[in-house]
Amino acid sequence: MDGSQTMAEDAWTVAGRTFRSRLIVGTGKYKDYALNAAAADAAGAEIVTVALRRVNLSDPSQPMLSDHVRPDRFTYLPNTAGCFTGEEAVRTLRLAREAGGWDLVKLEVLSRTAHLYPDMEETLRALKLLIAEGFSVMVYCTDDPVYCRKLEEAGAAAIMPAAAPIGSGLGIQNRLNIGLIVEQSRVPVLVDAGVGTASDAAAAMELGCDAVLMNTAIAEAKDPIRMARAMKHAVIAGREAYLAGRMPKRLYAEPSSPLAGLI
Repeated sequence: MDGSQTMAEDAWTVAGRTFRSRLIVGTGKYKDYALNAAAADAAGAEIVTVALRRVNLSDPSQPMLSDHVRPDRFTYLPNTAGCFTGEEAVRTLRLAREAGGWDLVKLEVLSRTAHLYPDMEETLRALKLLIAEGFSVMVYCTDDPVYCRKLEEAGAAAIMPAAAPIGSGLGIQNRLNIGLIVEQSRVPVLVDAGVGTASDAAAAMELGCDAVLMNTAIAEAKDPIRMARAMKHAVIAGREAYLAGRMPKRLYAEPSSPLAGLI
């Protein structure tokens, strides 16, 4: 089986839905919805996250996301960006289900801090409320393996640890923890937040993550379309490297050609 066949068959599944692209992109911070749509196309994305409290989905007198990032082309993943309590998150996603029939959702419950890391106690509480209402929930969280295990045990459809603070572009700050989360999880693991450039995306995939989610890294690039293409290739390259199995790390040199029998 050659490499092209391998990539064509290397799909991933979340909540019973199968996707081939392992790059998920956001729908915020772009100059306009047309640029957002062009970047999503260039990224080869199949899923786009939608911040329900910030994106126009219902007022036809204003530019509407769905006119450009079309729901018949992309799977919408409604999220609870801007929510700070479990009740806010649950109320937001109830509206999403009523408005678009969406039940695969992304939960994020943030702390009121400069770093905006998730409030994990409130996140876990909100997850349990949403599971009880029949949602399939992908959960944005810190890179704490213990809490990630609790989220999975509570019924999370996917675990989404932050690489670094939202919008920081710092890349993965704790590879050890991301690796531990991947190793222990039986549901998909996606690095979410903090990716800045293509090497960050490749690193996440080389650690064994199932996918990468990003918004600012593409939207705030000088050339968002070119960056979207770069991210697409980085995710593919990182996934291929993970599947190939990297060489072992060694403390000392090992020559490519044997030293014995030299002329």
